[in-house]
Amino acid sequence: MRLRKGLLAALLAGLGASTAVQAADYQSQPQVQAFIQDMANNHGFAQEQLHGLFTEVERKQSILDAISRPAERAKPWKDYRKIFITDQRIQRGVDFWKQHAATLARAEQTYGVPAEVIVSIIGVETFYGRITGNFRVIDALSTLGFDYPPRADFFKKELREFLLLSRDQQVNPLTLKGSYAGAMGMPQFMPSSYRAYAVDFDNDGHINIWSNPVDAIGSVANYFKVHGWVTGGAVVSRASVSGSRVDEGLTQGLDPVKTVAELAELGWQSEDNLPADMLVTAYRLEGAEGNEHWLGQKNFYVITRYNRSVMYALAVHQLAGEIRRARGAN
Repeated sequence: MRLRKGLLAALLAGLGASTAVQAADYQSQPQVQAFIQDMANNHGFAQEQLHGLFTEVERKQSILDAISRPAERAKPWKDYRKIFITDQRIQRGVDFWKQHAATLARAEQTYGVPAEVIVSIIGVETFYGRITGNFRVIDALSTLGFDYPPRADFFKKELREFLLLSRDQQVNPLTLKGSYAGAMGMPQFMPSSYRAYAVDFDNDGHINIWSNPVDAIGSVANYFKVHGWVTGGAVVSRASVSGSRVDEGLTQGLDPVKTVAELAELGWQSEDNLPADMLVTAYRLEGAEGNEHWLGQKNFYVITRYNRSVMYALAVHQLAGEIRRARGAN
C-alpha cells in the first residue's frame, strides 16, 4: 500500500500521459477545475498532476443511490438494535479481543478508553475489519462532492483532506478503498478524522488503519480521548418517567441542555444515583417491549461524536457490554 517518498508525485505526473485517450467523468468539469486550482494555490499541488489524477476518477451512480436510501437510523430502536446486537457479532468481538488483548490493554492504559468500547466500535463499523467497503475512496468523495448538492461542501472538504492524506502518507490515492461515503479502514474514519486522530500505534513509521488492527485500535482510542472520554465514567442510565411534562424533557439533538434535577421536575427519574447538577441528554426509544427512556451522560455524548446518532451510541454501548460479559463467561 505504501509508496516510497517521491513516488506519489511521479505516479500523478504520469497519469495524464497514460490515460489521455480515456473519457473522463470529472477532469473537464468547471467545478473540478476550480477544486484543482484551489489545491494548487493553497496546498502546493501541481495542477498538471491533479488533472492527470482526475482523468482516472469515476462518477458512480451506485454511490448516489446508496446515499439516497434510508439509513439504519430510520428504523425504530427495536429493529435497529437487532442489526448490531447479535450472537455472531458478540462472539466475533470476543475472538477479536482475545487475539488483540495486549494491544487493547495498552490502548486502554494509554487513552483511558475501555477495551470493550474499542472492540465494539470496530465491530459495529466493519464487523471487526471484515467489511470495510469496496469503493475507491477518491471515486466516492468526488461523486458526492461534485454530484450530491445536499452535502457537496462536506465531501469536497473530505476530498481535499484525502489528497493531503495521500501525499502525507505517500500512498496511491487510486488504490485506497472504503465505504460509499468515503469512510476508510477498520474504524471507518473519514479522511479528516484520519488526519486528526489516526495514530501509528505500533511505531512502524506508517499509519495503516486498513489492514493493521494495532493502528486501528489505537486510532479509535485516541479519537475517543480527544473528544473527551471520561475514564471510568458511565455512559447511559435507564430512566422511569411519570406525569404530564415528560415530553418537555426530551432532548432535541445531541447536546445536553438539562440537568438531572431539571429533568426530575419534568418526571424523569434515573435508575442510577446521578448528581443533580449533571448535564444529561434524555431520549425515548421504541423498544421491543414498549418505550424505553434513557439518560445519556458525557461518554454517551462522546460516542455520538463518532456517529451522530442516538441509536448508534446505544448500540455501541450495549454491544460493548455483551462482549465483556461473553468474554468473562468464556
